[in-house]
Amino acid sequence: MAHIIVVGNEKGGAGKSTVSMHVATTLARLGYKIAALDLDLRQRSLGRYLENRKAFMEKAALELPLVALHDLPEIDADSLQPGENVYDHRLSAAVSELEPSNDFILIDCPGSHTRLSQVAHSLADTLITPLNDSFVDFDLLAHTDQKGEKITGPSVYSEMVWNARQLRAQAGLKPIDWIVIRNRVGTQRMVNKEKMERAISMLSKRIGFRVAPGFSERVVFRELFPRGLTLLDLKDIGVKQLNISNIAARQELRDMMKSLNLPGVDVDI
Repeated sequence: MAHIIVVGNEKGGAGKSTVSMHVATTLARLGYKIAALDLDLRQRSLGRYLENRKAFMEKAALELPLVALHDLPEIDADSLQPGENVYDHRLSAAVSELEPSNDFILIDCPGSHTRLSQVAHSLADTLITPLNDSFVDFDLLAHTDQKGEKITGPSVYSEMVWNARQLRAQAGLKPIDWIVIRNRVGTQRMVNKEKMERAISMLSKRIGFRVAPGFSERVVFRELFPRGLTLLDLKDIGVKQLNISNIAARQELRDMMKSLNLPGVDVDI
């Protein structure tokens, strides 16, 4: 049975697709068979990323680790029972088809609340939530007082994850390993950064997630997207000497992958 990784966050611009692409292609590079589903049926950032990669490989006549992108199957509405949701069946049908032949299935969720996203969270063995290092984004997880020092209650997203955990428990499935990745963390010690660190640490103990390092703000990610490349592809395409920023970004990727602690994965990249 494939291990299901869901990358979810109901706020746009947190780096979900960048994280999804790097996690998926890293696993493919390590020799695992991985399938990807992009649930943002409108914007399709991960889908576009993977399509760009395939087109670049064909044009440059290069062989790079490839992740198979799959569409959700169409479901005949007449086959549904009263009260059943077509999106539930489309996602469950896709996962059922992919599980026997893949080591991992990565599901990239849209930056908004949708029925598909809700169902995907309940399927997650590992849930990755990228979060910009800002209290604007932290509000997605929990509400704080005006000083940002006291947590006053969970947010709707945290409540959705809680509901997903409850559904899995009722079905006798193992608990979700929820990991919040801190993206765009500043390099300098700043008051806001320290407050965020304390708030996330407090919340992780309260609602049960692990905290992992993510990616800093770097131009290289925007440059890689049109060709569908990742940090690990640079040497393969002829970049002989990486600059300091690229080396630092590669190290961030190593640290993130190790922190995910995916089953059976020995991160050596």
